[in-house]
Amino acid sequence: MICRSLLAVALLLTANTAQAALKLPNIFSDHMVVQQKMPIRVWGWTNPGQDVTVEMGGKSVSGKANAEGRFDVSLPELPAGGPHVLTIRADETRSLQDVLVGEVWICSGQSNMQWSVNASNDPDLEKLAAKFPNIRMINFPQVGTQEPILTHDRSWMVCTPENVGGFSAVGYFFARQLHQTIDVPIGMINNAWGGSACEAWVNRDVLAANENFKPLLERWQAMENQFAELSAGKDLSEDQKKTLEGLKRQMSGNARPANIYNGVLKSHLGYTIRGAIWYQGESNASRAYQYRELFPTMISNWRKEWGQGDFPFYWVQLADFKAEQAEPVESDWAELREAQTMTMSTLSHTGEAVIIDIGEGKDIHPKNKVDVGRRLARWALANEYGVQVPFHSPQYKSMEKQGEKIVLSFNHTDGGWRPFDVGNPVGFAIAGEDRKFVWADARILQDGRVEVSSPKVTNPVAVRYAWADNPVCNMFSGAGLPLTPFRTDDWPGVTANNK
Repeated sequence: MICRSLLAVALLLTANTAQAALKLPNIFSDHMVVQQKMPIRVWGWTNPGQDVTVEMGGKSVSGKANAEGRFDVSLPELPAGGPHVLTIRADETRSLQDVLVGEVWICSGQSNMQWSVNASNDPDLEKLAAKFPNIRMINFPQVGTQEPILTHDRSWMVCTPENVGGFSAVGYFFARQLHQTIDVPIGMINNAWGGSACEAWVNRDVLAANENFKPLLERWQAMENQFAELSAGKDLSEDQKKTLEGLKRQMSGNARPANIYNGVLKSHLGYTIRGAIWYQGESNASRAYQYRELFPTMISNWRKEWGQGDFPFYWVQLADFKAEQAEPVESDWAELREAQTMTMSTLSHTGEAVIIDIGEGKDIHPKNKVDVGRRLARWALANEYGVQVPFHSPQYKSMEKQGEKIVLSFNHTDGGWRPFDVGNPVGFAIAGEDRKFVWADARILQDGRVEVSSPKVTNPVAVRYAWADNPVCNMFSGAGLPLTPFRTDDWPGVTANNK
């Protein structure tokens, strides 16, 4: 697949002779959605020095291809609506049909974002009701390489009962909520890749410029060197052949630094968007402390190269998964959730949809994607579209020690507290200076604070909530949003030294 893709790009970039036809990346196709109320970026390739004019909706812009034949222009902003015809005039003329103007979002990450409507709850009912021609999605292929791929063979799809089954479920439910609320076309660019690691989505030069990522890159460089050595070798042993095959898969896989950045993202990086939604982290859980810096680095890298400032970036915190534990334990998944939450204070215009209540212990792919999409949509509706809805899950603010008890304060407790199923808070653990956590008794005070204690800990110093792979916890705001898992301590975790 990679060889064919690279060949396609080579043919595209050699389109600089007098016989060359106008070439557009696949993000520009019939049925596309372009971003409203922002300059609409359009690029492609033609003859070097060729004059280019782009027209749509009564607006026009002209430019000229550079010495390599690439042109890049921005059409003046348009209001929501359509359908329009987008016309590009160069050495030939191309007209793209049924183009809508509305809101465009990236939906990205690993398998829980890739997860389709077909594989989610009630796909039969969802498909029967999916009559939303103003919702569109484009699904990008999974290509991993260190060389930029500038176009693919996928195009935009109109949401219908016949094809919505192949849409990203989280992306679709997010789009549907937006569309039904703000009543404009919604376009979703789905580039998610199951099992992908965060570092695969980042420009390798950005990673190399940070000393903290040196061990990660050195690990990969060693594998790359071994792959090159074995690839050039002759008369390999059977063991060497097996090693070579395994390395070959890694070289084109979804974990190698910058592989997805080059193989997938580069083909549409810069397309005018409103923002991005993201669901990833499972593949980085064993390096959760590293994720504290890696994840913000990725977001910052995207924002810088997109050239649209600090566009909104909202993600899904990891769901509950794996076996429940009888006693409080350490957890790499809890540490990854913590790293995700910390990113909100690291970068502006970011937000986290907490779903600690809708995972499945037996399945890393929980089927309830409707609530995931809705919780992400709350962030977008409140912050981008001025809709008055609760959007931020309750979050730990501070603690106060009162004798043998610790009293916790929180932010974003819209409508007070509503513990699920039973009246008392469940999911709190408490520890003394020995750092040994035990389950705690907790009660909600009249002022909304939560008092935590245990007869087993007479001098408490730290509290944790929902701190496990699959915690048993029940705290929700009155608005129905779950309390964000947290800890008050900063004791080194199980992934603190993993690079």
